[in-house]
Amino acid sequence: MMKRILSVSTLAVLLMGSVAHGNEKKPAAAFGFLESMSVADAQTKVTAWLKEAGKTDAATTQKLQAIWNDKDTHRTVLDRVADSLALGDPISAKLMAEARDTNAPAPTVLPTVFKNDKDSAFYRANLALIYARSLTNRRVYEEGLETLKLFTADQVVDPAAYLFHRAVCEHAMQRKAEATKTILRLLEEGAATSPERYKTVATLMLLDMRTWKDKDLGDIARKMENIERRLEISRGGPETQKQQREVLNRLDEMIKKLENQNKGGKKKPGDGKPGDGKDGDGNGGECPDGDKPGSGSGPAKGVNPPVTPASEAADPGGASKGNVDMKKFDRLVSGWGSLPPAAQQRALQELTSGMSPRHRDAIENYFRSLTNPSFRR
Repeated sequence: MMKRILSVSTLAVLLMGSVAHGNEKKPAAAFGFLESMSVADAQTKVTAWLKEAGKTDAATTQKLQAIWNDKDTHRTVLDRVADSLALGDPISAKLMAEARDTNAPAPTVLPTVFKNDKDSAFYRANLALIYARSLTNRRVYEEGLETLKLFTADQVVDPAAYLFHRAVCEHAMQRKAEATKTILRLLEEGAATSPERYKTVATLMLLDMRTWKDKDLGDIARKMENIERRLEISRGGPETQKQQREVLNRLDEMIKKLENQNKGGKKKPGDGKPGDGKDGDGNGGECPDGDKPGSGSGPAKGVNPPVTPASEAADPGGASKGNVDMKKFDRLVSGWGSLPPAAQQRALQELTSGMSPRHRDAIENYFRSLTNPSFRR
């Protein structure tokens, strides 16, 4: 997805009408805009929370002052709140450490602390945002999104961060309608205080979603990217296997449809009506081999037989333009098992030459599945 994003970065900047500069002034907040909490207000809130938690000893107070007096301009208000919560609550410290640990297993159940009404809403909402931000950075989008949905943007010290990370999760999980709504809110209501990097990436995600189409190769590629992500975070259970089967079934449907279209031959004038078996279209496009089911006969008239490995590898088709030559794709599937590994690799390179990484990965993964039955489980 990154290469797709980079290819539209210039357009995105033009659409936003501004770029980040060191002395750039943020527009004044207007009615209906979400505002980030000021450093002073956030510090006051945290101090009050620590007092309620009974953390008023001298050592804690000194550490708290050091957090908020830190002159590092890269540390946001949310970062300082995170350190303050960890300072006063061992549960917060433990949750944040686990969420940030890339070697720790991805959580499958949300921490109960987020639903405990006995704790203050300020504490729970901001801890949830910090927790979800760490999960999103690790590409654990499912639990990240579930956590964010427990609260709203106006409950946290940084509404723009809330909306941005929620949009990232929704976009990655292909929830187009939800992601679009969140992004538009970020670009409209959160524009006054949102960092330029948030607005840039959000705009690019919006542009990316406008190119999405259901049940095309791009849709399949996005689903496969999600499967690979789930496997990377050790989510290879029933849900991932279900998604794998859906992808393979969709590819099989596309191939069979093309087989029916390509093996029907060209219609000859006077050969009969469409679909009656006499018009040169095989049997109306219902049987992949162009004959009656179970006849066991050869290809229909006008159909090119499967090519040999040598001729297949030598025919790159229309791949130079980054498009899939589906006739070649069909023939390559038919003869895939007879190709030696070197010829398979060469044929794949020629077939996918010039394609985007997303489409190339989808095609390569499909052909790997033809020789790896476990992929279909």
